Amino acid sequence: MIQKWTLSNGIRVVAESIPHVRSVALGLWFGTGSRHETSENNGVSHFLEHMMFKGTKTRTARQLAEGFDEIGGQVNAFTSKEMTCYYAKVMDEHLEPAVELLADMVLQSTFDADEIRKEQKVVEEEIRMVDDTPDDVVHDELYSAAVEGHSLGFPILGSVENVRSFDRGGLLDFKEKRYHPQKLVIACAGNLPEHFLELLETHFGHFQGVPDPIPRTKPVFTAGAAMKKKATEQSHFCLGLPGIAVGDPRHYACILLNNLVGGNMSSRLFQEVRENRGLAYSVFSYHSSYSDFGLFTIYAGTAPGQENEVMDVILHILEDIRNDGVTDEELRKGKEQLKGSLMMGLESTSNRMSRLGRNELLLGRHKSLDEVVEAVESLTRQDLLEVARALFSHPMAISGISPEGRLPSAFRREALAL
Repeated sequence: MIQKWTLSNGIRVVAESIPHVRSVALGLWFGTGSRHETSENNGVSHFLEHMMFKGTKTRTARQLAEGFDEIGGQVNAFTSKEMTCYYAKVMDEHLEPAVELLADMVLQSTFDADEIRKEQKVVEEEIRMVDDTPDDVVHDELYSAAVEGHSLGFPILGSVENVRSFDRGGLLDFKEKRYHPQKLVIACAGNLPEHFLELLETHFGHFQGVPDPIPRTKPVFTAGAAMKKKATEQSHFCLGLPGIAVGDPRHYACILLNNLVGGNMSSRLFQEVRENRGLAYSVFSYHSSYSDFGLFTIYAGTAPGQENEVMDVILHILEDIRNDGVTDEELRKGKEQLKGSLMMGLESTSNRMSRLGRNELLLGRHKSLDEVVEAVESLTRQDLLEVARALFSHPMAISGISPEGRLPSAFRREALAL
């Protein structure tokens, strides 16, 4: 059963007790990410996340690492466009030291100048590593084309130039503005002790801060193009279409539709582009939902000279689904696949914790597994057809990285627009 509480300072706690396991997954979810940055400090959320591991008032970076290793714990963090998460998974008997370590990291980090200089080099190498991976970069480029000029399109890592400009004062200022109790959700899943709420109050109840008053603008989809010329063995491109936001009642219909378009090995994209025509090793689709925006993305990597054929196949698949929907057999198999992935994912305490944190931070509510299964089972072909027509009836954004750096001639920005 999922339970919710609020600590004395306003921090939300959401937990799911699973007595038959011996682990506990704990996550600190802050409602801040690259979307909340400016062009001048883009990348600061991710850099701040790195610096949380680099020493506190009582521990060095090495001592923090050794602290988790001594209890056999797994600890990590990630930054996304709308959130930053610090998480750990430990044996239930080691929950107390894990909570104390996470609290020390996040609330007492010192941002030592020497550590900042060293981490700047590390993050610069991370940026260069990504830049050397065109099938990753092309997805970031799509956002710059799909929400041109909006911070949601900023790359999470930022730029080398920005990273080199970060200093202790700027990091502390950003943390003060964006890290505060009203933006924090603590999510827990596993074999929780009876006193775990008191444990959280002890280590996090003193955390104070004032909410950032800066207003947030809603992204507007722009059917732009972002093409880069690079000496690559393949041409990589992404197509983007407006999607749906988190909390939209069509959420499960959109997930199922994506699976049937390009989300698995039996999808239309995979079967036609890869299996039937042998035009690509990697071709897939995915849908990203944010608090007030969504983006449906299709990716393909193919040999130079085959871009037009791949593009034609993709456009025909989208047009067919928009016009005729999916078959009864696709709907049946899709439902079973979706239910299976949902249920198997919940066998992990880490996955359960992540689900709790995201849902609380973005939605403030939680559905039981039975409710989710019921929602999936109730979907009809008409539901998917309506979502397909809503998503696949717009001009498209496109990004690409290829030896020529040109738009495929078969690309038709208005191809799907009604």
